[in-house]
Amino acid sequence: MNKEKILVVDDDTSICELLRVYLEKEDYQVVIANDGMSAVSTFREESPSLVLLDIMLPKLDGWQVCREIRKFSETPIIMLTAKGEVFDRVLGLELGADDYVVKPFETKEIVARIKAVLRRSSSSATDTLKEVHYDKLSINLTNYELKVNGVQVDTPPKEMELIFHLAKNANRVFTRDQLLDEVWGYDYYGDSRTVDVHVKRLREKLTGVSDKWELRTVWGVGYKFETKE
Repeated sequence: MNKEKILVVDDDTSICELLRVYLEKEDYQVVIANDGMSAVSTFREESPSLVLLDIMLPKLDGWQVCREIRKFSETPIIMLTAKGEVFDRVLGLELGADDYVVKPFETKEIVARIKAVLRRSSSSATDTLKEVHYDKLSINLTNYELKVNGVQVDTPPKEMELIFHLAKNANRVFTRDQLLDEVWGYDYYGDSRTVDVHVKRLREKLTGVSDKWELRTVWGVGYKFETKE
């Protein structure tokens, strides 16, 4: 059985080597890049299962690398940030990152995040129900396509998985913690604003499309995809 491959991108070589040691102990194969340009080229050459991507990089920063990878791949990306500021986390998630980890981090947490994201990615690939349709809306998780009035709308992978999960379970209310667990695939270490960011972005694409369904906030509880027929 082939080992899953992790691409670690950080200009701090000591962090790279630390992560290599711990990830290899967990039976992952590790490849390393120390700047943004080599990160993109290494990704194309190695086709990793997941990317650990630092934000502050020479040549191309982590935002630019994330954008480039998302142009042609849905491979999970976990952002690494030394700041931990809301702006950094929100921007990374909006660009299509699957998760973020704030430095300094515990290696056990990194390993847990990787396993969870890969598990979620794998379970999404084997889910039997891959497509749902509502008035003027089509969500296809097989090829990660969101269509409004028959026109494809550019949607990052995690937004796709969130709206698919809500629409597949129409009229069921989910708490933010439930969505973090069921869509992100683990009990989240951070705060629930992760869900709010994704819902906000989805609403920008879906509000006013149809009067037969709505991505609705249930105040004090969470969110639901409400059908009105």
